[in-house]
Amino acid sequence: MSAQTDSIRRFVPRVSILTAGRDRHYSVGLASALDAAGIDFDFVASDELETPELLHSPHVRFLNLRGDQSVDASLLCKMWRVMVYYFRLLVYAVTTRSKVFHILWNNKFELFDRTALMAFYKLLGKRIAFTAHNVNAGARDGCDSGLNRASLRFQYHLCDSIFVHTQKMKDELIAGFKVSPDKIVIIPFGLNNAVPNTGLTPAGARQRLGLLPEHKVILFFGNIAPYKGLQFLVEAFDKIVGRDPLMRLVIAGRPKGPPEYWRQLRDQINAAPWRDKVIQKIEYISDADTEVFFKAADVTALPYVHIFQSGVLFLAFSFGLPVIAADVGSFNEEIVEGRTGFMFKPGNSGVVACALEKYFRSDLYRGLEASRCQIQTMANEKYSWNRVAAITIATYSGLLHRGERPGLGADFAGQKP
Repeated sequence: MSAQTDSIRRFVPRVSILTAGRDRHYSVGLASALDAAGIDFDFVASDELETPELLHSPHVRFLNLRGDQSVDASLLCKMWRVMVYYFRLLVYAVTTRSKVFHILWNNKFELFDRTALMAFYKLLGKRIAFTAHNVNAGARDGCDSGLNRASLRFQYHLCDSIFVHTQKMKDELIAGFKVSPDKIVIIPFGLNNAVPNTGLTPAGARQRLGLLPEHKVILFFGNIAPYKGLQFLVEAFDKIVGRDPLMRLVIAGRPKGPPEYWRQLRDQINAAPWRDKVIQKIEYISDADTEVFFKAADVTALPYVHIFQSGVLFLAFSFGLPVIAADVGSFNEEIVEGRTGFMFKPGNSGVVACALEKYFRSDLYRGLEASRCQIQTMANEKYSWNRVAAITIATYSGLLHRGERPGLGADFAGQKP
């Protein structure tokens, strides 16, 4: 942490991190970095985000307002849990002394959160920082509407600061939602340090998946949804596997979205003559098991047709794994051609096939062991949580002291948790 950041944090009183009880990687990653910087904050979380380091830190007040989020509960139980959570959240907002609310994710009812809940926070005098992981997820998922855009515009205009991860996302906020550039802060996407990286070797990982050392392994990882373009990767694999029988495709993740999307792809794979060259792990992949897939693979494929930013990209980089990715969203801001991966035009299986064959002919693949080390070094520098914390703390300080009267900063500095 720099001397400048160390100076800033002395003028930041207790803030509130509102997580919606999800995204352990980002929520706990940010919280741990702020804790290490000595910032006092309330962490409004759930069972899923309970972490010993945060539970016992003198800087963190861990507030498990969301509790259990098990998907196996009955519908009645889920409804009751959500109502209890919102009641607790409203009571907390009224009673807390925190002046800054940092919203990492909206809760279950997006429209309510974007409008009524945001207006409630503002009426209480809170200053709102919001992390826009997706500028408009409705557009990404093919379910955009006038109401969706109107509620997003309302939320964005009530925010005092908005964190985004790339310049393209900032441009989209300005052009698509008329957000003032002064509100928008570009912040790195911190590396996923919630996923264990043990002494498991690539050879050991391959053995666990039934793969041989000579196999050329392509990984598709994460939720399976139409916007991720898995169909183009499957069609590309069909084109290249006949020319190189050592090719293997690993699909690891669970379906999300229209059920028929994955059913059609599954049937296509199972009917193909190369079906035994595809490993299907169609389930939720736990953090503990994630490293197996990234260590066993030679490349991660991101054949997306629409995205703003993808956590899978940074997860691959954290394991030093090169990527081939469609030129969508902000991928071209993160991928260095020939050094961390290759890019291709979206929506065409022939182009995906050419990109895969180009990769397996490249020095990036031939020197994969060295490439992994270089990519990991780059990622640890560029996407450090220390960098994320420094920018976040500076933004909190700016929100707290914006337009303040003389002497108010001293009051903030002396405030007790």
